[in-house]
Amino acid sequence: LVQRRPHSLRDNRIELVRASWHELSISVSDVSLSDEGQYTCSLFTMPVKTSKAYLTVLGVPEKPQISGFSSPVMEGDLMQLTCKTSGSKPAADIRWFKNDKEIKDVKYLKEEDANRKTFTVSSTLDFRVDRSDDGVAVICRVDHESLNATPQVAMQVLEIHYTPSVKIIPSTPFPQEGQPLILTCESKGKPLPEPVLWTKDGGELPDPDRMVVSGRELNILFLNKTDNGTYRCEATNTIGQSSAEYVLIVHDVPNTLLPTTIIPSLTTATVTTSVAITTSPTTSATTSSVRDPNALAGQNGPDHALIGGIVAVVVFVTLCSIFLLGRYLARHKGTYLTNEAKGAEDAPDADTAIINAEGSQVNAEEKKEYFI
Repeated sequence: LVQRRPHSLRDNRIELVRASWHELSISVSDVSLSDEGQYTCSLFTMPVKTSKAYLTVLGVPEKPQISGFSSPVMEGDLMQLTCKTSGSKPAADIRWFKNDKEIKDVKYLKEEDANRKTFTVSSTLDFRVDRSDDGVAVICRVDHESLNATPQVAMQVLEIHYTPSVKIIPSTPFPQEGQPLILTCESKGKPLPEPVLWTKDGGELPDPDRMVVSGRELNILFLNKTDNGTYRCEATNTIGQSSAEYVLIVHDVPNTLLPTTIIPSLTTATVTTSVAITTSPTTSATTSSVRDPNALAGQNGPDHALIGGIVAVVVFVTLCSIFLLGRYLARHKGTYLTNEAKGAEDAPDADTAIINAEGSQVNAEEKKEYFI
């Protein structure tokens, strides 16, 4: 006989599974908290033998619920969320997570239910919200031994409203004259600010034909020095207003050296002078070759006129020198011949003239002239 103290089992949910001289088994379906207690098995022999067992029934906690959230929440407000579950026996444990990171600083409360067998537990989370909490999932997790390592969870996604944040991003870090420039006003806020307002130096854009606003972008088609100044982007939503500034300095286009072709040139002026000198039988020939020191090979095009002028001056000076030297030699030669023929004016023939010439000697050494 199997009985539960203090009376025998008489319940349709209880079924005899196996009965023999060695074993007696029963099953209980749809277990409730009222099934908890001590069970006794008796074997009617002489003497009667009995065995006892105590059945503990766990109270499964209900699915948790999160309360206290009202959407939307303004940035900087204090938020209080409460997670509650009932029917746990023993009392369940509640843990909080935000972005998969557990939050430890919470309040925990346990209350006994009306049946005085189960518990209602609750946990409260307090924190001040900011814009980084927007879209974050806050999770309440209930752990209990009756859940077989599969906790029950409740989730609340936060919606935070905040004033816009504004940043200006230029299309190039080094704007140059003549180039286009795009300034992008990156604005974030909730609700999303749309559209944005562009100004320059505290006033309207001075050249709307060349400064085109498209959405959050300011497109300046061709930069010039008059575009220098402070550009301001302003964004507004229902929460507030924010702005950012960008100081534009248009730089000159850097000078680029064009490739040049070097044309080698060689200018040479050569002057040859022949001088006749009457001396001893030694023959002297002098040839001078003069190169224009200013005529350098490889001069670029812009120096050709200067080189030509220098060469012309050198040639002119050389010709003048030749002319003066020629006149000098001509005069010297005439004088030499005249001195040599003195006293031979009345000679009947050439031989007599040579013999009678003043200062001549019969055995005198023959004088020669060399012309080069």
